[in-house]
Amino acid sequence: MATKKRSNFSAGSNSSRSSGSSGSSLIPWLGLAAIVILLDQVSKITITKLFAYAESMSVTSFFNLVLVYNKGAAFSFLAAESGWQRYVFTALGLIASAYIIYLLSRHSSQKLFCWALTLIMGGALGNVIDRLMYGHVIDFLDFHYQDIYHFPAFNLADSAICLGAALFILDELRRVKK
Repeated sequence: MATKKRSNFSAGSNSSRSSGSSGSSLIPWLGLAAIVILLDQVSKITITKLFAYAESMSVTSFFNLVLVYNKGAAFSFLAAESGWQRYVFTALGLIASAYIIYLLSRHSSQKLFCWALTLIMGGALGNVIDRLMYGHVIDFLDFHYQDIYHFPAFNLADSAICLGAALFILDELRRVKK
């Protein structure tokens, strides 16, 4: 009888530990995503307070700060459409974030994988906030090569998404090698 009680207690303890640990180990990743969102939103608010639309300031020979709006996705994809894209990209960002939270809860011990997903989620939600509040995404980082080529303007959320995607690829390459 004592063994059975001990066994049940142990099983209950393990199940609560595993569900508790997945929930508690999810918190740092959500905190990191919140930091990405906060940095993104503070940078966008700052740039909108300091610049008028399309105003540019040269920082280096290859980098400008500029305030522009993007109604589309990356590289202004679908920006010229009638406005439906705002809702589609908002929904995609929210659905992707929900799925990322699910993945984080299932794989919270895989650090590089979780870093990648967290950066992607934080960036996606930073841009979702812009779409919901303003109907467009605020971009302000403008890299260029002389006057020959300007990379499309982007923001910290976009940077987090790109960094997260790079980490995701690196993590997958590491898995393939094992």
